[in-house]
This record gives sequence, structure tokens and C-alpha cells, in this order.
Amino acid sequence: MKQETLCHKLTELIKETKDGRIRWNVEVQTTEANDVSEKPVEVENGVEWTVDECYVSYYCKYRGEEFCMITYELIKTAGTETVTSNMVFLPPLGVRFFDLRTLLPHSVEVSPVLLEQIHQLWVMLLDMYKADKGSLYLDVRPGKLTIED
Repeated sequence: MKQETLCHKLTELIKETKDGRIRWNVEVQTTEANDVSEKPVEVENGVEWTVDECYVSYYCKYRGEEFCMITYELIKTAGTETVTSNMVFLPPLGVRFFDLRTLLPHSVEVSPVLLEQIHQLWVMLLDMYKADKGSLYLDVRPGKLTIED
């Protein structure tokens, strides 16, 4: 699927969700809450960056079809500076692993517009969950990141 098509689909999914017609399952695996001693550090140009990652799996049934999208964010922090890299995947339904090697063949080109649509979906779903914990399934669990040389 092209990013333009995915943007259009996300617009529809957000509208249908606001109208109460879609129920979401969201799974998150992140290293952000892990103790800093467990996080890898990368040195680039003499700057030490602490590295985190966050996967989010979005799943719903939409107009009789199943929809699954997984996002990945690599987060590097040095003092007050934060740099992120983002990836988006549309894997087949049987591929719901939080593993970049497995997901890479299912990647979608990322644009600022697409990232904004995904951010809107994320914020809307979090607001729904805060208002009513039964409005969607949300599972957040810690991850473990290791940097390979």
C-alpha cells in the first residue's frame, strides 16, 4: 500500500472510530520506562546518545476486513536533545512480531503527512482510553533493546 492510500485509510478509520463504529486493539512494547542502566548508548561525533525504541501495533476490523499496522520509533536522547526515526509497516495478519528484520519487507514509505495521521490516531485512542478504559484493548509492556555492531 502506498503512503497516500494509507493516509486516506487512516482518515477514514479516525472518523469511523470517532463515530463509535470501530473498536481497536493496541499493543505497545517500549524501552522508554526501563532503567537507564539497561539502555544502550551510542557515541556519534563525540556525543553519547541513550537509545530507546517503541513499537505500537494497531489492529481493528474495518468494513468487514482486518487492518493491522505496526509503527516503530527509534529514540536517541543526549541531555535535552532528542532525535527520532520512524518506520511504518503493514504486515500480513499472521506477522505481528516486534522485530525489525521480520517487519522490514512490509514497510511503507514514511512522510510527514503520514506520521501526522498516525499521531492523530494515537492521541485519539489514548484520549478514548483515558475517558473509558473499556473503549479499546490496550497492552503496554517493556521491551529490551540491544544494539548490534
